[in-house]
Amino acid sequence: MSCTDFVADQLTIIRNGIMAKKKNVIIRRSKFIEDIVSIVKREGFIDDYKVIEDNKQGKIKIYLKWLDDGTSVMEQLKKISTPGRRDYVSAKNVKNVMGGVGIAILSTSKGLMTDKEAKEAGVGGEVVCQVW
Repeated sequence: MSCTDFVADQLTIIRNGIMAKKKNVIIRRSKFIEDIVSIVKREGFIDDYKVIEDNKQGKIKIYLKWLDDGTSVMEQLKKISTPGRRDYVSAKNVKNVMGGVGIAILSTSKGLMTDKEAKEAGVGGEVVCQVW
């Protein structure tokens, strides 16, 4: 089966893991996906992640973060840009996600960064996904 949107497929695996109340999920690795996971960890939506080498492209094991009452810290993970419809924003049009509770991850000329970091740096770019 061919993959037309690699990022969307990996985000779906994470979303399905949350809905199934898994402690961890394993996704395929790429530098782009690893950067997204790194940002999500830094922002506190997951506990940790570990890169697993397998003599191919590798995998990433993501340890999901849960509250004491059994709800996930990451309520939603939504892909914004798709191969058929790219979503670009300028530096002054970067919007908050869920009133600042969530984050948008942007692919900019300075690399992947959150919406807040993009505003501070004064750069716009492609909105890859939103997390809240």
